[in-house]
Amino acid sequence: MDKVEAEIIIAAEPDAVYAVARDVERFPEFMPDVERVTIIERSGDRVVSEWVGVVREFNRKIAWVEEDRWDDSARRCDFAMVRGDWDKYQGTWTFEPAPETAGKPAQEGTRVRLALEFELNVPLIGPLIKGLLVRLVRKNCEQMLEGLRRRVGG
Repeated sequence: MDKVEAEIIIAAEPDAVYAVARDVERFPEFMPDVERVTIIERSGDRVVSEWVGVVREFNRKIAWVEEDRWDDSARRCDFAMVRGDWDKYQGTWTFEPAPETAGKPAQEGTRVRLALEFELNVPLIGPLIKGLLVRLVRKNCEQMLEGLRRRVGG
């Protein structure tokens, strides 16, 4: 299984950033590689959604259903694929006040971290594209965070 982590500082309050991220059905509006997100079920802190993404480098779409568990008090989301094209897809979003860096006071804003574990086996050519797939997933995570930053306006 491969792991990718990405983070960004967004110049907005953690609650505001968290609220935008929690509105997953709007991701296609600011994420070019997300074609569609459809909410299947929403019940309290639990959201089940169907995702369709575009992998332009492979000229292919990838689809999955994931379950998100949102913890408003901790500003955290744990998610995992229920079914879909991935062999494994799970991770965590965290939203916390920006940290102090190099002895300087903390920036106003939010540090958003996205940690993702995934596995996608493609028969025969899988081992040949594994490194490329990791790079593409990392790039997608970074683009997701940057899209979130633009959406929040920070």
